[in-house]
Amino acid sequence: MPVTAYHRDTCRLCDSPKVERVVSLAPIPLSENYCADAQTGRDAERFPVDVYMCADCGHVMQLDVVDAGSLWDSYTYFSADAKGMPEHFRKVASDIRSRYQPAAGSLVIDIGSNDGSLLRPFLEAGHAVLGIDPAREIARAATEAGIETIPALMSLELAQRIRAERGPAQVVCMFNAFAHADNMGEIADGIRTLLAPDGVFVFEAQYLLDILDGVLIATIFHEHMSHHSVKPLVRFLDRHGLELIDIERVPIQHGSIVGAVQLKGAGRPVRDSVGALLALEASRGADRIDTMKAFGARVAQLKERTSALARSWKEQGLAVAGYGAARSGPTLISQLGLTGTIDFIVDDHPQKVNRYSSGDGILILPTAELCRRMPAYTVILAWVHSAKIIESNREYLERGGRFVVLCPETRIVGKDGDVQV
Repeated sequence: MPVTAYHRDTCRLCDSPKVERVVSLAPIPLSENYCADAQTGRDAERFPVDVYMCADCGHVMQLDVVDAGSLWDSYTYFSADAKGMPEHFRKVASDIRSRYQPAAGSLVIDIGSNDGSLLRPFLEAGHAVLGIDPAREIARAATEAGIETIPALMSLELAQRIRAERGPAQVVCMFNAFAHADNMGEIADGIRTLLAPDGVFVFEAQYLLDILDGVLIATIFHEHMSHHSVKPLVRFLDRHGLELIDIERVPIQHGSIVGAVQLKGAGRPVRDSVGALLALEASRGADRIDTMKAFGARVAQLKERTSALARSWKEQGLAVAGYGAARSGPTLISQLGLTGTIDFIVDDHPQKVNRYSSGDGILILPTAELCRRMPAYTVILAWVHSAKIIESNREYLERGGRFVVLCPETRIVGKDGDVQV
């Protein structure tokens, strides 16, 4: 099926036409797309991921949108397989139940529920649960595992149907999916429709300030359409009859925010955390065009350094591997001057091994091949897990291999720690 894409020309949150491109990036192929042969991988179509900012509300986003079917139909990410994610979700569920005390047996809905990892602790606590996720195979597997999941994109029509059939939800969640949709206004209206009068909507998304501070270029790919900060969100939610009442910074994904939202005027006070982050963003100029352009300049510097390393490896005829057939891989390879550098990628995901990546058409092999083939350098493409990857591959390091970490700056790690570049 051909992939379709379109370019919107207004802000995703406030509909203003005053949007300006602030970071120019190379087009990349779809990240969750693995091919049967190298040539098909190299021929994969590429789509823009340039970053824009709204001059009216300060929202940062991509405006080139790939059709949802192409993004989600063959999606291979399972939350339960991600290091630390099940534990994180259990803590989140416990915190929500403790802080907002949803009634026993009440309905909890997760939008973008993936394999149901966030809903399972609610189910175990006696709540009725319902997942919504457009990745059909993952939704099917979740349902078979006991977490009923509707295989669909979130829409106002779907929200209305769920409300009519099941009644209101005490808790609606949207974790690592609140940045993954173009129709944000419709999603907000759907959440408002689903919520009970005293219900709470809790979301998690990567935080713009952490992206800026960590030069997290790896988080920019087609699924991540928005890069959230608090100021634009407050205005957006208010516009849709919702109110941000709490916001917390958490270390997951190298820097995210967890926000709590109620129906406007529902009675819970707005916690000081909201004002504190608004003040921090103002002091950092998070809503200014020049701040984002400075980020773009840092990305360009990072690319210059990494591409120089890549040229050096090629001149020396060294073997180079990638670690992790991650969603961020095409971004890191394309944006940091690594095209044509990596000989193979190691990963143990059964749907990826012995297939080829989109973009460079790189063969994906089991992680056991790392120590068998002993490449001189291994670029960590699964950047979120850099520390754990290094820690769990001591044999490779002891035998003289070196890992390359790309964010927030390029560094090389050998058996005794960082190596002088």
